[in-house]
Formats: sequence, structure tokens, C-alpha cells
Amino acid sequence: MRDQTFTDDFRAQFDLLLRLRRDVRRFRDDAVDEAVLTRCLDAFRLAPSVGLSEPWRVVRVESTPAREAALKNFQAANAQALKGYSGDNARLYSQLKLTGMQEAPVQLAVFCDDSTDKGRGLGVGSMPEMRRYSVVSAVTLFWLALRTEGMGLGWVSILDPERMARDLNVSDSWRLIGYFCVGWPEEHSETPELQQSGWEFRDDNLLVEVR
Repeated sequence: MRDQTFTDDFRAQFDLLLRLRRDVRRFRDDAVDEAVLTRCLDAFRLAPSVGLSEPWRVVRVESTPAREAALKNFQAANAQALKGYSGDNARLYSQLKLTGMQEAPVQLAVFCDDSTDKGRGLGVGSMPEMRRYSVVSAVTLFWLALRTEGMGLGWVSILDPERMARDLNVSDSWRLIGYFCVGWPEEHSETPELQQSGWEFRDDNLLVEVR
């Protein structure tokens, strides 16, 4: 019997939310209301975590020196990444906008505390990476919460994580999960920007293997 907790309309809206989630690189410079941001960040507290360890550590990057260090980190990593391509791939890569770090009003570095005692080690004995997966789950909920408010998130992964940790002066046990740009998107689209640019295309179907 079908669970009637949620209506067909709710499910349709949820499907639209997933389609409009998008990784945002182009932001307006409008300020983000602190109350709205706090409400979205509260999604972290609702996220699943292995052993209820809640290993996420969030750093808000606001100062000019910290933001400049983060941007230089990206620029160096991006230049190195470009060297890994040649021909048409190099040309296309060089034209991609891969970060909104120069525009996004809110920027967060999210880490996983690999040494947390919270959760008493449940579920990580054979798979310690589960703590990091937990942080990714929390980021995903935060991402969706932002979209319900009309905001967007851009996940910057072209970075030197160890350099980022040093620049932000965080604990040695923290490992960078991602650097996130948050703000109001210039536009909303169901189509990933990388697909729009011709870099790659989303598969039409999910392949599920059976054993």
C-alpha cells in the first residue's frame, strides 16, 4: 500500500527541486539574509551520520586574506589541471567557468573531523571513510535547503586540500570535503552547466547490475 504521508503534488515538487539543484558558478552579488542562511545550515543537524558522530566541521570564510588565499589555491590547482589536457579538450577546459569564488557573497569550507570521539567509533572500524560520506550527505541536505530558498551552491573541488587546511589554520585531524560558494544564482536551469558547454552529458538511464 502506498504511503500517503506525502501527496503527489509534494512528490512532483520534490522532483523539480532535484532537477533544479544544479552546481552554481554564476552568482549575483546580492547579500544573503543571515536568518535564511542559518535556516539552511540547520539541515546539517538533520543529516545522517555514521554512529551519530556528526563529524562535519564548517568554517565560514569571510576575511579578505582568507578569501584571497582560497582563490589563489584554486587558480594554482586549475592551472595545473589545464596541463593535463591537450587539443580541443584543453581549449574547452580553459573556457569553462569552474568557480564563483570571486562573486559568491557566502563562502564555506567544510571539513570532516577524522578523529572525533563522537559516535564512539560505531560503523567506522572497517570503513573509516564513512565519516567523510556522512559529511557529504550533510552537504547534500544543505544544498537542497538552499534551493528551496531560491539560492544556489557551487562546489569547488579544484583545490589543494592540505594547503586549504593550512591557510585556514584548522586542526590537523580535519580533512577538506569541499569549498562551497553560496548565493543567488544569475539564472535557474535544469541542465548542468557542463552539459550546456558541451563538456559532458548526463546519462538518460541508471544502469543497475544484478548479481
